[in-house]
Amino acid sequence: MPWIVSAAASLLPFHLEPKVIAETLFGTALLVGIYGLVNANRLRVTRVSVNLPDLPAAWAGRKVALVTDLHLGSVRGDGFARRVVARLQSLQPDAVFLSGDLFDGPEANPDALVEPWKKLSVPAGIYYATGIHEEFSDRAEHIGAVRRTEIRVLHNEKVDVHGLQIVGVHDLEAGDPRQFRALLRQAKLEGSRASILLAHQPSNLTVAEEAGIALQLSGHTHGGQFWPWTWEAARVHGRFNYGPNRFGKLLVYTSSGAGTWGVPMRVGTKSKIVLIRFSAR
Repeated sequence: MPWIVSAAASLLPFHLEPKVIAETLFGTALLVGIYGLVNANRLRVTRVSVNLPDLPAAWAGRKVALVTDLHLGSVRGDGFARRVVARLQSLQPDAVFLSGDLFDGPEANPDALVEPWKKLSVPAGIYYATGIHEEFSDRAEHIGAVRRTEIRVLHNEKVDVHGLQIVGVHDLEAGDPRQFRALLRQAKLEGSRASILLAHQPSNLTVAEEAGIALQLSGHTHGGQFWPWTWEAARVHGRFNYGPNRFGKLLVYTSSGAGTWGVPMRVGTKSKIVLIRFSAR
């Protein structure tokens, strides 16, 4: 970067001292770094309305929260979890969907990290499927801790909640198209009723669309979190990198995530909870 700036400076009609260039770059980097740290710590709420075909009457007008990528562990702990839970309590959703990467880091104490979630109660329940970071170690430990709360672990299965079909497939299985397809077949989805899929990554969308899933809720990408990964994430995931996008009859909503991975910094992206209000077509 300094060489690029120096080359650009050489084209100017006046001379810039190398010291001035270095100080300018350092100052800019410092300001961007401070902004990134502060920005990542601010938890925003994005409110969207989603029309689902064959939505049960009991769900019309109800709202649900999508929370992904908290990455509780090495960098963010139970204090961050309490902040997220407090925000959810203020939003009063009818259900909460946790689409993976709830934990992060081998030194994490899952039971301590999920303790704040025991204080959250929502009318239609809290549902969870694992992400890629739960797969880096023994996911059974993470799943066991979650099961000791009010959160319902969707272990590659479907549940029926007031007529709405909610399916959760763990990241490891969802990453294998054959296994993913077999699990969705085992779920025995009814095409006459709306269905929601919790799958950590916005991938293998053909499988979900063929199974008749109406709405897939994902995370994983962080929107890239900060440059140059914002560019890389957009290159890898395309239009499914962030926000609502259609894949045939399947609607995919990818959240940029509530937490961060690695350096707790965001530049060009935001930490978010997504609040979805359902309406029938």
